[in-house]
Amino acid sequence: MKNTLHLHRLALCWALVVPSLAVAGAPVVTPATVDLQGNFAQVQLVVQQPLESGIVALDSPDLTRSVTYTSSQPEVATVNSAGRVAAVANGIAEIVIQSGDQTVRVPVTVAGLVEHPVVAFREFVSPVLSHSGCNQGACHASQFGKGGFVLSVVGFDPDKDWNSIVRDREARRVNPMVPEESLLLKKPMMAVPHGGGQRLWKNSLDHQILSAWLRAGTPGPKADEPDVVRLEVYPQQRLAAIGQSQQLRIVAEYTTGMLRDVTGLAKFDSLDESAVSVAADGLVKVIGPGQAPIMIRYEGQAAVAIVVAPYGPTPELAGWVPYNFVDELASKKFVELGIEPSPVCDDATFLRRASVDAVGTLPTPEAAVAFIDSTDPLKREKLVDELLGLTGDPARDTYNDEYAALWTLKWSDLLRNTSNGGGNNQQMWAMHNWIKEQFRTNRPFDQFVRELITAKGSIFSNGPAVYFQINNNPPDLAESTAQLFLGTRLACAKCHHHPFEKYSQADYYSFAAFFSRVGVKSSQEFGLFGGETVVVVRNAGEVSHPKTGQILKPKPLDGPEMEDALDRRRPLGVWLTAKENKEFSRSIVNRYVAFLLGRGLVEPVDDMRATNPPTNPELLDRLAGHFVDSGFNIKQLMRAIMTSRLYQLESQPTPANASDSKFYSHFHVKRLGAEPLMDAIDFVTGVQTKFKNLPAGTRAIELPDAEYPDYFLNVFGKPRRVSVCECERMPDENLGQALHTLNGDFLMGKIANKAGRIAVAIEAKKTDEEVISEIYLRALSRRPTDSEMATAQQFVSESASRPEILEDLLWSVMNSKQFLFVR
Repeated sequence: MKNTLHLHRLALCWALVVPSLAVAGAPVVTPATVDLQGNFAQVQLVVQQPLESGIVALDSPDLTRSVTYTSSQPEVATVNSAGRVAAVANGIAEIVIQSGDQTVRVPVTVAGLVEHPVVAFREFVSPVLSHSGCNQGACHASQFGKGGFVLSVVGFDPDKDWNSIVRDREARRVNPMVPEESLLLKKPMMAVPHGGGQRLWKNSLDHQILSAWLRAGTPGPKADEPDVVRLEVYPQQRLAAIGQSQQLRIVAEYTTGMLRDVTGLAKFDSLDESAVSVAADGLVKVIGPGQAPIMIRYEGQAAVAIVVAPYGPTPELAGWVPYNFVDELASKKFVELGIEPSPVCDDATFLRRASVDAVGTLPTPEAAVAFIDSTDPLKREKLVDELLGLTGDPARDTYNDEYAALWTLKWSDLLRNTSNGGGNNQQMWAMHNWIKEQFRTNRPFDQFVRELITAKGSIFSNGPAVYFQINNNPPDLAESTAQLFLGTRLACAKCHHHPFEKYSQADYYSFAAFFSRVGVKSSQEFGLFGGETVVVVRNAGEVSHPKTGQILKPKPLDGPEMEDALDRRRPLGVWLTAKENKEFSRSIVNRYVAFLLGRGLVEPVDDMRATNPPTNPELLDRLAGHFVDSGFNIKQLMRAIMTSRLYQLESQPTPANASDSKFYSHFHVKRLGAEPLMDAIDFVTGVQTKFKNLPAGTRAIELPDAEYPDYFLNVFGKPRRVSVCECERMPDENLGQALHTLNGDFLMGKIANKAGRIAVAIEAKKTDEEVISEIYLRALSRRPTDSEMATAQQFVSESASRPEILEDLLWSVMNSKQFLFVR
């Protein structure tokens, strides 16, 4: 019996999602056969023009709205001009599809229709409320609802919704005896005034379901109603030209194994309305170039369809030679989208870009001259290996301190390591030093994460234990861990089902249960310092569902319940960092793509839900696989990106790729971060900034704390470390920053300092040419052009004060975009 059911399910799935076999030239119809089970059953047909071989390709035109449909037995099944087949009575029929002189016939079977159907609330009524937009945050699911009528967000609480509809306000909203007189029908049909406008049309599927439910006596939700576990979208991807359209078809799979076409009840949204629009019935129209996801939602599940509209004809990619697999997969996307990438940048630009990105430090003039003048064809790869300390030669691997400092800074921001301006310096230093040691020794990142989320002991002497002081309760720990290491934002699911994701309250609190037995205690004797907080694991502690009160066992996101353990975090750490857990590797890879290329393959980088797909899924998966195969080696991941041609492209867009902002056809210009910029100013001017309570010579990228009363760092966006979101560090430029470098005392004071670069050069009796060359080499990692040198020398010769004009020259170079940005 089990095998028979399995075969029946496979056959039904094939009929629902696989195109029919057709003679060459005839339209291909999906599904090949239609099986309508039960009242309200509908199936959306999708008709496409195949290739000469009869195969449907990504660019096969959609004919769904241009063919004619006829039902052989309209008293059994009807079909409208959009290809929607609806059940009328039990029996068999045939849908005849005519396209020019071609005819395709689709057999239809209708069964299970009854005169008085049982209309399950969760299975039928909740989807209607979602489809009509009634339970959205802007309507009746807002905090206080609308007009006293309050629904739960996207139907996450069906019991509350049923009570609001059937019992609230003395049951004024329903009239089971005369359903058409129910306010539930009359208001959305505008039979009486309705602030939300018309949301329901007579005899529509939504209207039929609500009417039947009212006639059935408004039955409430039941616990044994099947849940939707997955959505299947057809076609999942479409390559189309501007002006073309594509009908989508959505099939829901339930916990019982049942498959149902839910196109008529699903909710569709375009995630890039400049490229595509989508109607309520799933008809997509291409209105501009680009790659646009269409988000589809139905009963707690979400999926996407990708529509690609090329920017132009297939590019020639003249001179494009892939340096590694990154370039091979990037070029596939260029071809698909009709984008011609920019050429490779010059040596000076690459040297400065790589140095700032990898170690947060400008190269010395001597290093710049040596690199630019070198004729070694492998010099760029060798530079990357030197910056990352991968040569194996101690004489060349000299940047490890700078590398460790920069990436400690970045991850300290994300982990929110700070003293909070109070007496927490010891714990802040403990975590800072631990993080720095991980990067200094290039510890595999999976080990870094496992130690962090399983740590215990004194927060004064065991750095990773501070994670549990910063996130001091199970919900905070669940949210931070998921966002940092899975790229999943769980905060919405704390109160209701995530509106754009598949995670429910049960998923949220089951994940939080991993941290339910973590606690802290005070100690006067533990460690060297005394009086510290100690993170401990208790032998009891549970998390319950806030709505049902049910005790929830620890369960990973998208994973099975785990066997209980004294320290539940240990199995979590194993699952989280496992090679098989693609979400972990994809999340970390996406962050580093954003760090180095200026934009993640998924944006925002920590919002990697199903409805926010990557711009190049193949590239993300391949980089993630490379990361896993390298043993979660961050330096090898960075090397793969930095030695790619993609990373080495010019930042100047061409007319052919100027409209591209997502696919890396030219390098994404980035403003220098607050700390690397301060260090760059100190390096160029020769005047070191002194930080309070820190040794002289401490660089900005080495700062362990977020709490420094430095106006420059604050203006340029140093985060306060109050959020795990990347967005806390402001990447964009603003007027305050421009005024600070143009008119502020910070820069001018350093330039005019008597111990500064200009004063020292004049005292050393350097020539104008030597001073000008050094300014450009230090600030921009290149020699001045002949024109720049001639102009600067002319200004110096005509000036009454040589020191002042050289200072002005340095000021102008340091206020240029070439200095303030990584380009």
